[in-house]
Amino acid sequence: MKRFIKGIALFAILGLASAGASAQKSQDHNFEIAKNLEVFHEIVSELDRFYVDTINPTKTIERGIQAMLSSIDPYTEYFPENDMKDLKMITTGKYAGIGAVIRQYTGRDYIYIDEPYEGMPAARYGLKAGDEILSINGECMKGKPSSYVSDHLRGEADSKLTVTVRRPGVEDSLSIDVVRSVIALPAVPYYGMYKGYGYILLEQFTENCSKSVMKALVELKEQGAKGIVLDLRGNGGGLLNEAVEIVGLFVPKDTKLVETRGKYMQAETTYYTQRNPIDVDIPLVVLTDDQSASASEIVAGSLQDLDRAVIVGVRTFGKGLVQTTRMLPFNGTLKVTTAKYYIPSGRCIQEIDYSKRNDKGQAQHIPDSLTNVFYTAAGRPVRDGGGIRPDVVCKQDTMPDILYYLAQNVVLFDFANQWCARHETIAPAKDFKLTDEDYNGFKEFVCNSDFKYESNSSKALASLIKIAEREGLADKAQDEFKSLESKLQYDLKNDLDVFRSDLERVIAMEVTVSVTTPFWPPLLIEELRVGMTCRGTKQQ
Repeated sequence: MKRFIKGIALFAILGLASAGASAQKSQDHNFEIAKNLEVFHEIVSELDRFYVDTINPTKTIERGIQAMLSSIDPYTEYFPENDMKDLKMITTGKYAGIGAVIRQYTGRDYIYIDEPYEGMPAARYGLKAGDEILSINGECMKGKPSSYVSDHLRGEADSKLTVTVRRPGVEDSLSIDVVRSVIALPAVPYYGMYKGYGYILLEQFTENCSKSVMKALVELKEQGAKGIVLDLRGNGGGLLNEAVEIVGLFVPKDTKLVETRGKYMQAETTYYTQRNPIDVDIPLVVLTDDQSASASEIVAGSLQDLDRAVIVGVRTFGKGLVQTTRMLPFNGTLKVTTAKYYIPSGRCIQEIDYSKRNDKGQAQHIPDSLTNVFYTAAGRPVRDGGGIRPDVVCKQDTMPDILYYLAQNVVLFDFANQWCARHETIAPAKDFKLTDEDYNGFKEFVCNSDFKYESNSSKALASLIKIAEREGLADKAQDEFKSLESKLQYDLKNDLDVFRSDLERVIAMEVTVSVTTPFWPPLLIEELRVGMTCRGTKQQ
């Protein structure tokens, strides 16, 4: 009995010691926060009083905040009051503006209209792809970055602005009055039938995107779809609850899908499907790539864990973190990572451990050797850490070097704009083709431009020559270097002929987008990409 009492007493003492240590650790942590906040406050005060020039307190402190957050992870962000429209755009897909994609080209002084959305203010009031934005409401846009121009194009719904542009084929500049409206980017820009199967492109997980997917699914089933292809390639994610709703279209009600686990109880939630499904039996394929992230991975991973879909493509991005928003003083908002999510098999697919960094401050990827095996509902092995590994792996698209460099260069954009200026109408996108005369015109246009490109092997050779010069060996190998330089140079005219079929597809896409809506049927885009196998260096 005495031994038992002594044991109880010892346990109590150890418990008190542990509690005391925990309390001390918490107290030390709170002291470190208070100390450093006071230091930060004093630094700002000293700068404001003694720095030789007057500082901008808002910009100075905001830079400090952004630097602090960047050291945590890329998803924890501060949105001051004047940037709340950006946060709203992320979560809803809506903003007030003119409804157009703008683009900045290296070496050009002005920003261009790249794609006006069909039915949106830019298109309704007469702005066109290729228009060079000279001024907005009388303010010159020369040398302004695309972010600055974008901010000036956006504004309150129903407000008016005047955009002055220079248009290809038109001698004088044009001033066009545009009334802004709420722009709601479609989460599902396209769905349709292809050889008896339904195809749904989901570009973002914004508010009510699950309703758009449900509408597409129902209509495709009514058209007799034998199976469904859900395309999540390039989809960076969004709202978790929308991901749960979409999975719920294909699996029984009350199926457990996602658990979130964080530091506080409020961050720990279990998500189940809430509604009756549309179809739990129809064959389902989910397409993924290395840009499919977050909510896309919840959908793909949950369907894989439940053995409900076949995942086709390449390994996904690997984002297993959950963000929530916290209100801040003066109408600011903090989007902060509060939890990790775990899909039905129990795995978390987060690839980067932001709590561990190397000497350069870079966060570390979790190596495959340290990942763990989990099992799907049918007992198939799947792994955590490192995204969703597809059931069927596809080789990523590759393309000839000349195609890659032309796509990055303004010369292709300029040619498409000039071509469109000479042709008021074109054939439907699926039927449009360049004539021999058109392609010969393109070749002449490129050859007369300042377009140049260099092979990766040429770049590597140039680097080797510099190393040889530093080591005093360049003179010995001078003849060999010159021989290699001549052999590794691209022949522009020859490449324009050799890769004609690939180039024609991209030119057709650029021309058609310039004339019609940017929301292209993706199957047509895929057809344009067919045959772009690597004959040069792989570009992605």
